[in-house]
Amino acid sequence: MKASLPVVIVGAGNMGGAMAARLLALGWSVGVCDIDALAQSKAVDRGAVPCVSPRHAASMLSSDGVLLIAVVDAAQTETVLWGREGAGPELQAGQTVMLCPTLGPKTVEAQAERLLQRGVDCMDAPMSGGPLRASLGQMSLMVACSEPVWQRTQTLLRALSQQVFRVGVRVGDGSRTKLVNNLLAAVNLVAAAEALAFAERLGLDPGATLSVIEASSGQSWIGSDRMRRALAEDFEPRAHVSLLAKDTGLAVAAADDVGYDAPLGLLAREMFAQAMSRGWDQLDDAALLQLMRQR
Repeated sequence: MKASLPVVIVGAGNMGGAMAARLLALGWSVGVCDIDALAQSKAVDRGAVPCVSPRHAASMLSSDGVLLIAVVDAAQTETVLWGREGAGPELQAGQTVMLCPTLGPKTVEAQAERLLQRGVDCMDAPMSGGPLRASLGQMSLMVACSEPVWQRTQTLLRALSQQVFRVGVRVGDGSRTKLVNNLLAAVNLVAAAEALAFAERLGLDPGATLSVIEASSGQSWIGSDRMRRALAEDFEPRAHVSLLAKDTGLAVAAADDVGYDAPLGLLAREMFAQAMSRGWDQLDDAALLQLMRQR
């Protein structure tokens, strides 16, 4: 018999897998779909229903279900929705697609328009905070959607996170908000890495210096989180270098679109480009400390 799931997550990696774990722990019925067999099997081991393709995932949804997309970028989102085994043709009026990747506003708007032609609603809902906070329901969700979609998905949103911010009704504003946030995150991370490399050059103990910073005016969450890992030589990826490299590029492009000059954003984009050029794309972005040490 065909399943009727309230939510299916396409992309069960760091963030998607953590969201699936969160919902399953709360007793939800959840489907998962991922091209990475290991990522999918981890979710299935926790109790998720496996889906063999995005199209299959869409067919498993209830009439008012949510297809939550937690892939990496615009190209993957396009494949999930409109590729050879894409979910789009299988989706029905009354269902919702929840876009959680960091995408450009124009990409979100274009996808929302294509879905609307099928009577399918789009929720623009990028996320921030990392997999641990996602698994605990403490990540932030930046949501832009119509009032009916907002009301219809409250139970799911509140299950996913205690930090849900409705930033507007205009689809694309979630993306815009996330790009503003991630531009600042990238600038803060580059600055934190520079400061600790500078501390080491001055002959200071970087761990002790970071403790001072954490209790003082230089503190930032991403600086503390990433630099603690970097000082422990822990570059196991929780957030790949490639992600903030992508996001700083999207943010600078969005700034160009509205005629805004973002000089610190340009510098951050350049630092991430340098890290990528060293082949560090799959390292945790804590590797920015290594980059600054080499300068």
